[in-house]
Amino acid sequence: MKKLPLKANLDHLKKQAKELLRLYRNGDATAIARFAHHLPAAAHRSESEITTLEFRLHDAHSCIAREYGFSSWADLALYVETSAFAHQDLAGLKRRWLGIVYGGDVTGTYDAARPRVAVQLLQEHPDLLATDAYASCAAGQLDVVSRTITADPDWTHRAGGMLNLPPLVAVTHSRLGQLPEFIGRLRECAQHLLQAGADPNQHIGNRFPPASLAAPDETGPLSALYGAAGVIRDPALTEMLLKAGANPDDGESLYHSLENLDCTRLLLRYGARVAGTNALRRALDMPDPAALELLLAHGGDANEPAGEGPTKTWGAPLLRAIAVSRSPRHIAALLAAGADPTAQTAAGVSAYRLAAQVGLTEVVQLLRTYGVAENLSAEDDFVAACARADAIEARRIQARHPELPGSLPEDRFRLLPDAAAWGSSAAVKVMVELGWPVAVRGGDWDASALNHAVFRGDAELTDFLLASGASWREIQGFGDDVLGTLSWASVNEPTVPVNPDWIGCARALMAHGLPNVERDPSNLERLLIEGRPRRFSEGVTEVLLERGGASPESS
Repeated sequence: MKKLPLKANLDHLKKQAKELLRLYRNGDATAIARFAHHLPAAAHRSESEITTLEFRLHDAHSCIAREYGFSSWADLALYVETSAFAHQDLAGLKRRWLGIVYGGDVTGTYDAARPRVAVQLLQEHPDLLATDAYASCAAGQLDVVSRTITADPDWTHRAGGMLNLPPLVAVTHSRLGQLPEFIGRLRECAQHLLQAGADPNQHIGNRFPPASLAAPDETGPLSALYGAAGVIRDPALTEMLLKAGANPDDGESLYHSLENLDCTRLLLRYGARVAGTNALRRALDMPDPAALELLLAHGGDANEPAGEGPTKTWGAPLLRAIAVSRSPRHIAALLAAGADPTAQTAAGVSAYRLAAQVGLTEVVQLLRTYGVAENLSAEDDFVAACARADAIEARRIQARHPELPGSLPEDRFRLLPDAAAWGSSAAVKVMVELGWPVAVRGGDWDASALNHAVFRGDAELTDFLLASGASWREIQGFGDDVLGTLSWASVNEPTVPVNPDWIGCARALMAHGLPNVERDPSNLERLLIEGRPRRFSEGVTEVLLERGGASPESS
């Protein structure tokens, strides 16, 4: 692995990537070998196969980053940018480091934590935290924490440091706890703090925007336990806090623990209540029904009333589970726990009809065993065929009822964006080809099918929707358009069920007509589109600059 120079320069690294790409395009064997060694897409391929892959600048960026030990160009760029503070402002470096260690709910930003980058910075600057006990909590530096408590026993009770965190919260919310080499250190620090008298229920107000570090949302407290069970999801740390008296009903821990059911089981064993946490509906977002079954076995209400937001659209958990196409095992668990099989949405659609409409034939049969059956109309059959992506049947029904889909009730149209949100691209294509309105909004964040496709990084569906009349100007529930969706997704890289291709989505958007894109002269990491500054991943930025005068090769 190559070692970065002490004062690495991002512009110089970009030039390295451009030179690597030039050599690769000229057939240079060494350049091809570098791609083969470092880029997953080129691994185990012959020289001729790698040549035919036609790598682009973002691939060269990724190769350069991996040569220096980083998983992505974004991580490398963040490391270099943050390291620059070390040569001018130690306090600035420390503040940036903390921003990389903690998530936005602690820092008051939209930026995601990048713990691996934080580790590399700490290795390069081992003295960074030596005199800051609060920052030392984030790295599990027990010696600093212990000395501080010895000198000032009351320190364990005081919030402080650049992020104004109580010590125990500073430990349990550190994303370094997601790394095997740090979790043991953080457990030791937490144990030492508890033995020194730290309150296991230490908490902060949520700082995620529109709240901020300066003005946190005190109605949404984030406890030390939430950090252990819902942020780093460590069962040992979770149990340590519960044994010390942490309140399992803190409003956040149970909901966020479901990614690690060992943490969930601990919370339930120590008395966490399912009611009022929305955890049951969170479990409905998970393809594996184990979380749902666990919550139902510990008092979860299979008929829990819907709150505000997307849950209100569908109503009962059974309807929500059907709407998001959960498995028959999910449905069976709800019905066995007493879910009302005759439940209806606010628009009057029954569970039986909804299951038929979204193409869940096994669920329809299951509901029949509970004594529920209805005569479906031609409209219902048409919607069901579309949801199953059965174009032949849908066209057969449409031939007899040419008014479809135009005559459908308005609430049915949202099944198109819902299908896009849950990844049913085949169903989306059938619906659009048969005349469903392409810009209608739905899904959990009230967005068009195009917004959902771009968020998921589904380049093929993005291209199809654009060719079918969808527009990048379509607004989603957060008040932004499709470019805003692409910006957030490509930078933050949300977890989606398939391999996302946001670069492909950008190419599709360019192919179907975007206004002029240029570098923002006030910040070269951003682009200007119709005068609005936007930030994208490096690969997406490259694609968006390919047309017009602002070539990425010359920038």
